[in-house]
Amino acid sequence: MRAPYRSRLYGKFAIQPRAEGRKPMSIRNLAETNVADNLEIWAEKYRPKRLDEVIDQRHVVDRVQAFVKERNVPHMMYAGPPGSGKTTIAICVAAELFGEAWRQNTLETNASDERGIDIVRRKIKDFARIRALGKAPFKLIILDEADALTPEAQQALRRTMESFTRTARFILCVNYSSRVIEPIQSRCAVFRFKPLVKEDIMTFIQRIAQGEDLKLALGAEEAVIHLAEGDLRKVANLLQAAAAKSKSITEDTVYDVAAQARPDDVRVMLQSAVEGNFREARAKLLDMLHVQGLAADDILREIHRQIYALGISEEQKVRLLEALGEFEFRVSQGGNEYIQLEAFLAQCLLLAKS
Repeated sequence: MRAPYRSRLYGKFAIQPRAEGRKPMSIRNLAETNVADNLEIWAEKYRPKRLDEVIDQRHVVDRVQAFVKERNVPHMMYAGPPGSGKTTIAICVAAELFGEAWRQNTLETNASDERGIDIVRRKIKDFARIRALGKAPFKLIILDEADALTPEAQQALRRTMESFTRTARFILCVNYSSRVIEPIQSRCAVFRFKPLVKEDIMTFIQRIAQGEDLKLALGAEEAVIHLAEGDLRKVANLLQAAAAKSKSITEDTVYDVAAQARPDDVRVMLQSAVEGNFREARAKLLDMLHVQGLAADDILREIHRQIYALGISEEQKVRLLEALGEFEFRVSQGGNEYIQLEAFLAQCLLLAKS
């Protein structure tokens, strides 16, 4: 008589008898699967898969859902800031239109990588002229960063959109619709995406925190919201970078991984300058440049935010903003970061005393 089976333990994995006709998963395969899950980019992992899962942008989602329900999608243009959901909604439209065959019937390309006329004449045109697979009524072409296309490429795209309307529909994702020629805009249903508000970003942060078992300390969520500026892609990247250090995320951890100026530091520096304490303001500037290793662009960007909170008159704030624009331009043209930032602090002191 056969002895009863006893499982053998290797670490925490138990090797069980395999069912008939089923291939066993080895310890190595299990480990590789776990590693692959851990290495997944959170911005993709938590990207909505259906239109119902999209955070906010209801003024866009409701109209697009009506198009998908009728299976009659026009050419569309999604215009708005980065990370507001343009590409996500375009992919959700493809997934709901075509089901499991959406990859075969969808071409996704980024015009910032291939912005010349050849991308339209070859890749896009060749894909558009072939009929869709299965029961799909047409193919879908998602053109990201379409405002980066050259004027010649946009003219070729206009002709392609006209010629292959029966076999392909276009979704153009742009940051600035004004950079797209008028003939293309007139052929599209234009949707304006708005920057996500604080409550929407909090919802996304909590979604990731629950999924990854993160603990955010007091001030950490506010730091992520402040740095993300309405960009959900940046939210996911900040949280993933901070979580690599510890599952318990603090405000200091967020600013460390973001390598951006802290609002409190910039506020103290500006306040010292307008109060006439130039030595203290200069010491704080040196700390941010040399100790924290921040770039001048990051400091200037945070200065722009903090000017409005200074206890000075509105006229002085306007003059400071004008000076800030001049010094930002000088830095962008190759001016010495330290000299330009110190000169701006001197300007703050002089303007506050005037």
